[in-house]
Amino acid sequence: KLINCLIHFYKRYDDMLMMTSYKLLTIVITVLLLFSTSCLYLKYQINAISRKITNYQADPGHQAPQQPIVIYNRVPKTGSTSLMNVPYELYARNNFRVVQLHVTQYKHILTLSDQIHFAENISSWSSTPTFYHGHFAYFDPRKVGVDVTPVYINLVRKPLDRLVSHYYFLRYGDDVLVNKVRAKEGDTTTFDDCVEKGQPDCDPGKLWLQIPFFCGSAPQCWDPGSEWALAQAKYNLVNKYLVVGVTEELDSFVEVLEELIPQFFTGAKNFLEQSGKSHIKRTRHKDEISGETSRKMKSNKIWKLENEFYKFALKNFHSVKTTTLEQKRMKTRFYNYEKVRPKLND
Repeated sequence: KLINCLIHFYKRYDDMLMMTSYKLLTIVITVLLLFSTSCLYLKYQINAISRKITNYQADPGHQAPQQPIVIYNRVPKTGSTSLMNVPYELYARNNFRVVQLHVTQYKHILTLSDQIHFAENISSWSSTPTFYHGHFAYFDPRKVGVDVTPVYINLVRKPLDRLVSHYYFLRYGDDVLVNKVRAKEGDTTTFDDCVEKGQPDCDPGKLWLQIPFFCGSAPQCWDPGSEWALAQAKYNLVNKYLVVGVTEELDSFVEVLEELIPQFFTGAKNFLEQSGKSHIKRTRHKDEISGETSRKMKSNKIWKLENEFYKFALKNFHSVKTTTLEQKRMKTRFYNYEKVRPKLND
């Protein structure tokens, strides 16, 4: 009887063990099936989202907003180093990139091939707000087929003052890079003597720079005394540049930039006031020119056209400056919306 009881117990235990194993196996299989189904569903959802993102990006009407791009095509000897001290001071706190473009071959002119390459780089790097600067003539990226619209800014200076500054800079350098050997170092000829002797460094043709910088890279832009170039430069200043300041009013130009392009220039006015760095680089030696030299240079057609352009730029800047700083003072906009249909609360 004892043996029969043991055999019976063993059979029941074996049946229970088999039943438990079967249930456990069923649970494991069920869990695996649920896990596999969930993975497949998740993969399907990820693929669907990826397709939507790809289609969204490919749709021209749903492109991600382009970050602002500023180009400052600096005219030499107009105070551009002092102005560039501001974005190099502010780039970290205002979260933007600064890039200098150095033209290595054709002085101040980007070749058509370089324009295309530069414009493509601007477009591909547009995920970050970027401030480009360099000594090169104006160009339009859309002309070379690149869909990007940078904000252009610039500075101009009284043309004869700019040339005299450049003349002495080549001989004496500045008060920053005092040990750098300049191209004409050792030549103590004054600008007055240069004009009297008719030397090439003070030739009136050297005045021809601000107009071509705004005109562009066309050969006609660089023909000294070209009235066509003057007209094109004026057109570009009004239609292609956000604002053009003047060297003689650099501080107020920076204040205007802070109002118009705050993403780049927020804090600029305070920085200049607290640091005292409105002009960080000055020519170490410069003689005043005589009245006779001034009259002789200003009798030339090239000076007359360059001066006309300067006065044109000055008048435009004063207009922008007056309205911009007035709005800043009043803390308001000079427009409002009316007769909106359908009404916003409908």
